Amino acid sequence: MTQEFVVGFARQAIELTLLISLPLLGVGLGVGLIVSIFQAATQIQEPTLAFIPKILSMFLALLIAFPWIMDKILTFTREIFLNLPVYVGLGGG
Repeated sequence: MTQEFVVGFARQAIELTLLISLPLLGVGLGVGLIVSIFQAATQIQEPTLAFIPKILSMFLALLIAFPWIMDKILTFTREIFLNLPVYVGLGGG
């Protein structure tokens, strides 16, 4: 197990983490922007008005994106387990 392998493996894991978090963060950003515009237009500065819609929309986005997220995570995990003998230097494929 070389230093390049460890760095590449860590990079893959970080890229996957960023990729699967994008749908939720994007929805949270969009809803937060809409709520902020609404609050600025109406001059209502209630903190729960910003919090509750973001939480609900991110939960809905998680429900919609969950199959895709699980597919990405399972593919990554499957590749780790299938290539484990190669990673630890025991040969294999």
